[in-house]
Amino acid sequence: MFGDLFEEDFSFISNNHCGKGKKSKPRESEPPAPRDFTNLSGIKNQGGTCYLNSLLQTLLFTPEFREALFSLGPEELGTLDDSRKPDAKVRIIPLQLQRLFAQLLLLDQQAASTTDLTESFGWSSHEEMRQHDVQELNRILFSALETSLVGTSGHDLINRLYHGIVVNQIVCKECKNVSERQEDFLDLTVAVKGVAGLEEALWNMYVEEEYFENDNLYRCGACDKLVEASKSAKLRKLPPFLTISLLRFNFDFEKCERYKETSCYTFPIQINLRPFCEQTEMDDSEYMYELFSVIIHKGGCYGGHYHVYIRDVDELGNWQLQEEEDGLIEERALGDTENAKETENPLAVLKRILSEEEVKQIPVDQLGQKLLEKKGVSWNKKYRKQYGALRKYLQNHPQIFQLTPDGSKVGLKEAHKFRLDSHGQNLQSPSQKNDVQWNCEKNPPRPRAASAGCHWFDLNDSKVQPIKEKDIEKQFQGKESAYMLFYRKAQLKRPPEARGNPRYQIPEHLLNEMNAANTELQKKRAECDSANNGIDLHLHLSSCYRFHNGALHPSLSWKESVVDLTIDRRKTLGELRQAVFQMLESWEGDMVLSMAKPLPAGLHLYQVLDGDELTLDGTGLADGADIFVWNGKEVGGTKVLAGPEHEPVVLNVLRLAEHNEGGKGQHFSETQLVVSCSTSLGQLHSALAPAGGIILKNGSGADREAKNWEVFHEEDMKETVQSVGLRDGCSVLILDSHDQSFVNVASGNLTAFTYDISWLQVKNFCGEEEEEKHVKITATIDTMMSDIKMKAIRELQLEEELATESCLRPVSGNGKLLSPVPEDYTVKEAELKMGSLLGLCRGKAPTSTQLFLYFMVGSDQSCSPEMEIVVEETASVRECLNLMLEKSGLSGDNWHLRRLDWCYEAGEALSQENATLKELNVCRGDTLVITEGKLPGKGFLKIPIWWLKPSSCKKHGEKAEDQVNGITWKMEALQVSAAAAPPEPAHPGLDLCYAGRIEVAGEASLEDLKMQSVVPWHLCHGHW
Repeated sequence: MFGDLFEEDFSFISNNHCGKGKKSKPRESEPPAPRDFTNLSGIKNQGGTCYLNSLLQTLLFTPEFREALFSLGPEELGTLDDSRKPDAKVRIIPLQLQRLFAQLLLLDQQAASTTDLTESFGWSSHEEMRQHDVQELNRILFSALETSLVGTSGHDLINRLYHGIVVNQIVCKECKNVSERQEDFLDLTVAVKGVAGLEEALWNMYVEEEYFENDNLYRCGACDKLVEASKSAKLRKLPPFLTISLLRFNFDFEKCERYKETSCYTFPIQINLRPFCEQTEMDDSEYMYELFSVIIHKGGCYGGHYHVYIRDVDELGNWQLQEEEDGLIEERALGDTENAKETENPLAVLKRILSEEEVKQIPVDQLGQKLLEKKGVSWNKKYRKQYGALRKYLQNHPQIFQLTPDGSKVGLKEAHKFRLDSHGQNLQSPSQKNDVQWNCEKNPPRPRAASAGCHWFDLNDSKVQPIKEKDIEKQFQGKESAYMLFYRKAQLKRPPEARGNPRYQIPEHLLNEMNAANTELQKKRAECDSANNGIDLHLHLSSCYRFHNGALHPSLSWKESVVDLTIDRRKTLGELRQAVFQMLESWEGDMVLSMAKPLPAGLHLYQVLDGDELTLDGTGLADGADIFVWNGKEVGGTKVLAGPEHEPVVLNVLRLAEHNEGGKGQHFSETQLVVSCSTSLGQLHSALAPAGGIILKNGSGADREAKNWEVFHEEDMKETVQSVGLRDGCSVLILDSHDQSFVNVASGNLTAFTYDISWLQVKNFCGEEEEEKHVKITATIDTMMSDIKMKAIRELQLEEELATESCLRPVSGNGKLLSPVPEDYTVKEAELKMGSLLGLCRGKAPTSTQLFLYFMVGSDQSCSPEMEIVVEETASVRECLNLMLEKSGLSGDNWHLRRLDWCYEAGEALSQENATLKELNVCRGDTLVITEGKLPGKGFLKIPIWWLKPSSCKKHGEKAEDQVNGITWKMEALQVSAAAAPPEPAHPGLDLCYAGRIEVAGEASLEDLKMQSVVPWHLCHGHW
């Protein structure tokens, strides 16, 4: 509806309240947060709608506007349910505004959404991301509402609340004839530049007169001649609600750029408009207005953020500052007089000192001395930290202080020497001209007694927080300052039943809708709370376990040994124990719950869960935790040692192999051993090493290439497995006495043996498990790939039969499975780096004489999926093509193979169909493309032939060469490759006919080509 109202696109976006280029959506799984302690709802920012949010909150907290809108029922506005019916008369904007107000008043959510409302405006998504001017939006929104309410009892809603009249008068000095013109207004626009505050701006507009004299005379209609006259304006009719827009944005014609006025601009909480009105004989209450909303703009003229300070007239919110702030205020109130004086505004102090001086200007240094004499404290001590140096402070307020060119003396500008009485009346000016200054520091408005509806809130998009009335003064100046002011007549009183009652005057159908929505919200929050605080525990039952090889192992399958339990983390251990008892009705005797952890060696137990009054969250139980349920003593008759000091460790025990044991190139035999981490090296030595033997450990760790082996010396035998750094998967090398020639005992390093021991990672892709598991396999560069596969199958606890039906495939950095590795290769021959990731996949691996190839039909990967095939490297190109065609479901001989180039497009053709793949250097893992079209024989070319139609007669006087040259440019559209499908035989408008393709030797002359081209034409047409 609003369209592109403004050329300017505000790009400045607040970190907290505006989006960053796209609209954010809440997670559908979680309901919106409830209201905070203020009990007031904010409004979500759709990306750049903070200006709209501020205006909507102001209208909501205008009770008379809100209730007038609610008074319009479905019989006048229609219903939203009927909005899609073609013949229904539905007024969408007021209906959506009613619904939004009801949500803001009654729906228990932190912030409401304006999406439905902005859609009723006709805004697109990009419109919601653009920030506009709130003053202009105020006028357009009122206009849209007036249009929507035509023909209803609310047709005059806007005029009734906001309409006022200004009368402009010109008085002839000779005949005293008065010429006047009325102007309607819904808001007043007042100047900020060069004006100290709102009262002065209104004084300049509605009290000061403009004179027509000298060369600038006025033509009087009554006198019928040019005469001296005076021009003035007055407020003829005051609306119940007065909206004032501040002109903070101006244009600098010298710099040719816009700028924002950030100078100090004061405005009162209460204002008496009698001096500015045409009729002044009524009671004071008719002219008194109270401030109830201040829309604030933060930023510059090319962008920024809006929020609003609002007075809660109906006391709908809970106003309560933080206790710390209240304590600080109370402490200040009890302080001495000097502490109270320090909060005084320096602007008022300096103006007071300069106003008392008889001379116009005094030295700046003398001003600082007078401040010290009057206040007993210097500028540097009292104000410098907050306001900077005195001279700089004076320079920053040029509208008040007048400095000499050298900056040595200062005085007050004439306009700032003006005073007014406490009621804002009987304005007097020494010069009787434009020298009026409303000194709010000197004569503040009369303080109102603490009464209902005097509490203020800062509504900043979704965030709502209480503020104090004096916080409004912070918005007098600066980059964050007041931009729109909203006053209400002081005589407008609210009924007692409206106080603290957000349901007041809301229609029944909206009350029912909000009640249903709140019920649904409570239900979703309960479900979400349960989901967020529920944790899944894995209960391992001792009756399903046996203690073996230093750890607990399930006697049945894993699924049969574990019972899953979901419980609220806020419940106690006692409640958990009760829940377990209820699940295990057959349990007899004591029940002990112990924390457990699956380790490579098996399940190990840690601390016992004691203290039934403790919450599960307090004990550190996390989602997915393992708990062992037992009697606390033994499992299956075997005593179980729990705790981190008895944690089992799986070691790889390596020995130098005899007679090349273990396969081609394998120089180690490997076994696994489980020991307690508290086992001493002496015990380990006794169990593993023969008399005179030694133990070495991999000094660089399991995750890095192992080039050094460290010897455990005699003095190390008292150390434990844990203290020397042996962890799960670490390797120890056992050397007999006759193998110790490889060891430099002095340095403790393995020197003569040069093969590295390291790891290859294997991931299960066979689909046997729900999750793809990783295992690490120790290997050397000479370990056979078949041995690595068998170790992986055992480590992954897969069926042995899988060995004949699986292969190992390297996994690239982006997760793609590469070509399988032949099983008769070593790690070195397979060109694998230690630490590489391999995938255990179904399918047989190619042998060393076979090639694993990728292929696709056409080079467009989005149209043709990539397929895989294994062929002999001695197969010819034709044989390979036939296998690929068969796998692709294609037939015929009108196909050929091409390599895939670096641009992932069909590249070089494999033209030698009888050559083997090995002869053409086709390698394992290459990608070939099946391309349509038959290649010409060796040394031949296929050339498309086009004939000029005989009917194309040349023009009079035109040579044949010119006629041919004239159609040359058309041939670009007729380029045809040798493999492409035949084009249309004739092209309208081109006078050409396609004759076919001619296969001609590459060494043939143009004359030979011409002769061959004539034959098909005669055969087809029988003549030229």
